[in-house]
Amino acid sequence: MSAFVRIALACLALSLSPWVLAQQVAPAPASSTGGMDMSSMPGMDHPHDAETDMSAVDHGRHGMDAMPHTRMQGGAAPPDARSADDSDGTGDGAMPGMEMRDAEPLGMLRFDQLEAFDGLHADGTAWEMEGWYGTDTDKLRLRSEGQRDGGRFDDSDAEALWSHAVAAYWDTELGVRSDFGSGPARQWLAFGVQGLAPYWFELAATAYAGQGGRTAARLRADYELRITQRWILQPEWEVNLYGRDDPQRRLGSGLSDASFGLRLRYEIRRQFAPYLGVVWTQRFGGTATFARDGGGTAFDRRLVAGLRFWF
Repeated sequence: MSAFVRIALACLALSLSPWVLAQQVAPAPASSTGGMDMSSMPGMDHPHDAETDMSAVDHGRHGMDAMPHTRMQGGAAPPDARSADDSDGTGDGAMPGMEMRDAEPLGMLRFDQLEAFDGLHADGTAWEMEGWYGTDTDKLRLRSEGQRDGGRFDDSDAEALWSHAVAAYWDTELGVRSDFGSGPARQWLAFGVQGLAPYWFELAATAYAGQGGRTAARLRADYELRITQRWILQPEWEVNLYGRDDPQRRLGSGLSDASFGLRLRYEIRRQFAPYLGVVWTQRFGGTATFARDGGGTAFDRRLVAGLRFWF
């Protein structure tokens, strides 16, 4: 390349350099829309006064009256709507038909056993009943049990007791007991406890003091095993003890007798239930001796059939 050409090109480059620099430092367009003039588009105008002129806003009317009046959700309840707590206008504590009758005296008479028995050496009838009247705290309780065979009462008694609650499931008892049947009648003062032990065992323990320094004690326990809602198996256990011999009533001192019974009943209604069962009785010590001397035995087994009812 000749010197002329090189000089000409250099001059041309120097002449074009100011225009190139001016293009590189030119400011960017104010709009990001690629240079589009939004104000010129129909429907895209933004009245400046409505957006930015805050002085037009009435700051003194920011209350509810400034809000548009719209209807609240829900509306009025229908005339036949129930009350919120389902009381239907009934005040607190006045529940018709649900009055607590814990302080009102009530009564009950129940025959746990009214049965005929067929034993190894005798047959006859027997009973065991209980009645009471009073409140949950204090009540009069009547109890009786015994048997009749050969046309006469044998080994029977009746008790009248004042029962007082001392715990949620336990009562103390104080009263009298009268023995009748074979031999002369005996009178006793009685005191004891009865109640519901854990696992739903009914327990009763009573001590007796009679004339002539006689003493006695009776322990009882029974349980209701529900096989179904109507079939119930009831085991029962009873022990009698005496402090001294009583030959006229064929009783020996110490452990006199113990019995264990199993009765299976069917509750036609809760108040009425027939049953079948078996009872084993063992006499001990002097009582067994008196029984043998009278032609009986120390052991007896009885088949029983009877009714349980209460009202």
